[in-house]
Amino acid sequence: MIHIGCHLSISKGFAAMGNEMLSMGGDTFAFFTRNPRGGRVKELDSADVEALNVFLREHAFAALVAHAPYTMNLCSDKDRAREYAEECFSEDLGKMEMLPGNFFNFHPGNSLKQDREACIDRIAEILNRYITPDQSTTVLLETMAGKGTEIGRTFEEIRSILDRVDEDKRARVGVCFDTCHVWDAGYDIVGDLDGVLAEFDRIIGLHNLKAVHLNDSKNTCGSHKDRHEKLGEGCIGEEALRRVVTHPLLDGRPFILETPNERAGYVKEIAEVRGWEKNAERYR
Repeated sequence: MIHIGCHLSISKGFAAMGNEMLSMGGDTFAFFTRNPRGGRVKELDSADVEALNVFLREHAFAALVAHAPYTMNLCSDKDRAREYAEECFSEDLGKMEMLPGNFFNFHPGNSLKQDREACIDRIAEILNRYITPDQSTTVLLETMAGKGTEIGRTFEEIRSILDRVDEDKRARVGVCFDTCHVWDAGYDIVGDLDGVLAEFDRIIGLHNLKAVHLNDSKNTCGSHKDRHEKLGEGCIGEEALRRVVTHPLLDGRPFILETPNERAGYVKEIAEVRGWEKNAERYR
């Protein structure tokens, strides 16, 4: 079964996001845990959050994929930036427990001029410090395009972070597979999707792939640029993205659109993905 949604604004509250996504035809969604470009977050309204929890159960929504702010770099070379990132991670992970059973996704970080292995150590250190075996939230490392000094541009780098997570906390850590990012990183999901998924399984394990960011790309494979495009209008193309959505190894995961759209565009793409699901057997 395909679960599809997009990013929504939290400005009108949690319950409002659930109603908005239902009206758009989706059954999952993403939201930023705070301003994506940084800043503190206001206190949550517990009644509003609980109203969303009830709504999600009543309408059989799939897991949500909350997103940490882009400015959260756990391995920054600046002391204050690292402190801020740690504050974001610990505070937002704690607040996610008010929405039990969902995902908290983040970009692993940028090494800048530092040793990459030392940065990977730092990321894992923070995961081990704040993740607890009994929490309900699963933390997701996002696959990255390799722009600049991004950590997570290869499956091996993601695996190296996972390997450093304490064994009793590993069940609460997974991966978000971003189609634009893996394509821009050099994984040919157009010409060899089965091969890419087999490589992911061999290195990371498909059981660790918990969610998918569904995006086309403005750039060619291996460009390392991270420029998202609307579905079917980029270098990945509709046919390849349809194969991703309907691939049996990805069945049941929440798919989150991060395409450059307004509401009407997301409604159109959600309907398109629903159509791909309906006609999946005909495509095979």
